[in-house]
Amino acid sequence: LRCGMRTTKCQLLVTSLCVMLLGLSIATLSTVTHYGLHFTLISNISLESNSYRAIHHAAFYFGICLSMTLILAALLSSAATVRESQCLTAMGFFCFALAFCSSLPAACWRYTHGTEVEESMMDVYDLVYEEVRRNISSLRRHELTAIHEAFLCCGKHSPFGDTGNVEHKTCPPGQEHEGQDCLQEIRDFLKKHMDFISTLMGVTIGFTIYGMILTSFFWFSIHFSSNLDRKGKYTLR
Repeated sequence: LRCGMRTTKCQLLVTSLCVMLLGLSIATLSTVTHYGLHFTLISNISLESNSYRAIHHAAFYFGICLSMTLILAALLSSAATVRESQCLTAMGFFCFALAFCSSLPAACWRYTHGTEVEESMMDVYDLVYEEVRRNISSLRRHELTAIHEAFLCCGKHSPFGDTGNVEHKTCPPGQEHEGQDCLQEIRDFLKKHMDFISTLMGVTIGFTIYGMILTSFFWFSIHFSSNLDRKGKYTLR
């Protein structure tokens, strides 16, 4: 039991450190995604059918809440390891369980609705592009130009065949004749971003499961060893 306590302490401290770094990474990624130029350009376009805006804000708040839960779990687990407190250990287990219950549905949603984000962004681009093609609004022309400059692309392949004028007015210098399809560029950009998010969610699920195992084992170890009058005699060296 004493050997198991020492081993669990070491593993729980290392896991807490990794979870702390993981929480900071998720918070950084959420902030970059929320305030990144590629995402804010699409989100700020004032269209009634802009379905990406809701996804954009929901992803940010979910990422911040998940990162705070992971950081809290790491802090509670570290404090529980040092003080050998059953209460802090139980609270750490609860935070790990809460993070697991949050990240697992998010990972499942990524695989079942993985194209929803991609389709919503491309739909917004299509609507802006068609309004510029029909010369409905000069504001849309500035928004389309900003999208082309951010994604380094130029227009799209249109079945109408009259896109040359649109691309001449909105494409950045040097991109007009390269034929970079913006829909394909958006798809490739989001695929890389979503693959990184999927990897981060997988790592989060793994660490939360391992954290729940360690905290539950540590709680039972403290509980069953309390009558041995060993509290405070063994410290981590």
